[in-house]
Amino acid sequence: MRARRPIVAMLAGACLCVSACAQEPVAPASKSGKSRRVRTPDAGVADAAAESPLPQPDIQENEWVESERSRDPFRSYENLFVDEARNRVKSQRAVVLDHFSLDELKLVGIVLRANPAMAMLVDPTGKGHTVRRGQFVGKAEVVQKGQRGVAYELNWRVDLIRDGDVIFVREDPQNPDVPSATKVLPLHPEGNVAHRG
Repeated sequence: MRARRPIVAMLAGACLCVSACAQEPVAPASKSGKSRRVRTPDAGVADAAAESPLPQPDIQENEWVESERSRDPFRSYENLFVDEARNRVKSQRAVVLDHFSLDELKLVGIVLRANPAMAMLVDPTGKGHTVRRGQFVGKAEVVQKGQRGVAYELNWRVDLIRDGDVIFVREDPQNPDVPSATKVLPLHPEGNVAHRG
């Protein structure tokens, strides 16, 4: 019971302070002994605001319709993120140079004496990467079977490293009836072959 007394006293004091602050200030008593009320500058502004009515906003009918200019703040965007996540496919395999397509890469070297044979590819930024037979290379192509089917990736795979070129193969495991695609990346593309004399 004693613990409540200080709390009650503090609350009562706070109420008295609030009620005293809400009243108009009183000037000290003059020589005649009468106190008078002092009018503050804020009181004049409050009186003027009370006299003039607030301006009415001009609301058009089209402001109630959702558009790019006026969006519903309570609208759920959950479905947009679900669709975006469904279309984004995470690769299940290690892919070399997965940010560049195979057409953007340039074959600059082949080492056949190594076991296994290696080839060096240069990306558009000028950085070289070595690849071996069986590695997946390049940006994947996302394929979706049917309208609501699960999306999956198709990558190019190094099939064969020969003297003068590298052969890449892309197979679709979901469609075994479709023949695999083949792409050859030559060491010296036509027109860039150095003439030996």
